[in-house]
Amino acid sequence: MPESKTRKAAAEKKKNSDRAQLAQKRDETKRTVAAPGSRQWVPPTFITVGLLGVLWLVVYYITASVGVTIPVMTDLGAWNVLIGMGGMAAAFAIATLWK
Repeated sequence: MPESKTRKAAAEKKKNSDRAQLAQKRDETKRTVAAPGSRQWVPPTFITVGLLGVLWLVVYYITASVGVTIPVMTDLGAWNVLIGMGGMAAAFAIATLWK
């Protein structure tokens, strides 16, 4: 059975008033977010940190295979792998700040 026009109009009016109330609540609860500062430092930083991580690993592997001892690196032993991978992971984390 079809609905009457007055019931449709009343339902539409209620729907519009609910939307207006919801929009008003959203406007009241809007948060102001400070605009981020300049992110020009991010690309050079993550490239540098990533390359340092790779360079650390390359130097460690080459010196370990040749038998050359570098005082700090030799003392660290297998922790050098963690340091190199940590540098690359830090570079990835810094890269996520780039906009």
